[in-house]
Amino acid sequence: MYTILDIETTGGKYNEEGITEIAIHKFDGHQVVDQFISLVNPEKEIQPFVVNLTGISNKMLTTAPKFYEVAKRIIEITEDTVLVAHNAQFDYRILRTEFRRLGYNFERKTICTVELAQKLLPEADSYSLGKLVRSLGIPVSDRHRANGDALATLKLFKLLLSKDVDKTIIKSIMKAETLGELSPRQLDIIEELPSEVGVFYMHNKDGEIILLNKSNNIKKRVNQYFTNSGNRARRIQKETKRVTFDKTGNELIALLKENEELVRNKPRYNSHSKKKLFSVGVYVIPNENGYLQLRAEKINNSIHQRIATFNSIIAAENFLYALRDEFNLCNKLNGLSQAKTHCANYSEEKCLGACIKKESADSYNERVNQAVTKYSLEGKNIALIDKGRVLGEKSVILIKNGIFKGLGFCDLNYQINNLPILETIITPMNGNENTAHIIQSYLRKRKVHKIMDLNL
Repeated sequence: MYTILDIETTGGKYNEEGITEIAIHKFDGHQVVDQFISLVNPEKEIQPFVVNLTGISNKMLTTAPKFYEVAKRIIEITEDTVLVAHNAQFDYRILRTEFRRLGYNFERKTICTVELAQKLLPEADSYSLGKLVRSLGIPVSDRHRANGDALATLKLFKLLLSKDVDKTIIKSIMKAETLGELSPRQLDIIEELPSEVGVFYMHNKDGEIILLNKSNNIKKRVNQYFTNSGNRARRIQKETKRVTFDKTGNELIALLKENEELVRNKPRYNSHSKKKLFSVGVYVIPNENGYLQLRAEKINNSIHQRIATFNSIIAAENFLYALRDEFNLCNKLNGLSQAKTHCANYSEEKCLGACIKKESADSYNERVNQAVTKYSLEGKNIALIDKGRVLGEKSVILIKNGIFKGLGFCDLNYQINNLPILETIITPMNGNENTAHIIQSYLRKRKVHKIMDLNL
């Protein structure tokens, strides 16, 4: 659990500043579950440059509560949480100073979004809050007011969490915590999980990820792990002290995250990932008469273009039958008929006669190329846009020159339509044959909300 914090102060000498405004948003990693926003009477004058910067005047604070009047609420909302702030050292020091004046030792773990951004966004021109969020297309209002800056920090932190594919944030926090034994541990864990699509992570007492999986129903899948029998299942149940999760909004994002994070984290109880997730390809092979054939073959080092991949010959041939119907192609040319003359579909007027050279190669090949263009990723510059994790949010998968580059989440159309901002928001991931297989397999079975051409 996190508390996103921003504080405005009077300015002045070090450790003599007073708080003029505070905003705290309690964030469970997915949504805000509580908040506290208040002006604070610092019982001292505000420096003139601070008045100009924030718009908070001494007059505005005369009826505001003093710090001791809000201190209990601050303790309650931040209890058992990690404080997150932009330049956390400053905000945490100010809070501790105020509590020290009341004779209370206020201690919390902290995360600084400046330091996180420097690690996860190394190409940023500036790490000041205003410039950084603007470069990411994150809207910010009431700049230099506590709640405006806290909300901007919250949106930035959510982006950084999504970019942290190595899970260093969560693992470092959990390793530092004294977790202890939950009682009853498994029931408590399951109770807090969503029945939604995403990726879940099972952690041991040191915070290490021992198993991760994609699931369309996280709660149901974790429950299965906790109720399975067998030596492996019992070891997982015994070692799991916490389960965290990332909602993804749709299955394709979950599949790609799982694929990437299995390679990066190498959890002990996950099967070692295969070099290839597929064994069969559909290739474009011209015959001696110039007709383009689509052939299902075991993966090989063929010089011919491969347009799609499958787990079996049967699946690949089913794809070819679907292409035959969609693009009026020939079973004999595509290796689905062993007829000595024309294919059976010619007799039924479903084939235009390419099998007996009645239809010209140019005419036939035009439809083959239409099929290749539709189902191959080769050379494409596109963004796959689909449902996000919450209402109003969209997920985006970026493909450049046919290669998967990464994924992210956006609230605004402007962020999607502006390619430089989109590339900044995207969490970079490794594009390879496996990611192409995952994306193509998904798109053959399901539709995404929108496929945007980036060449426009």
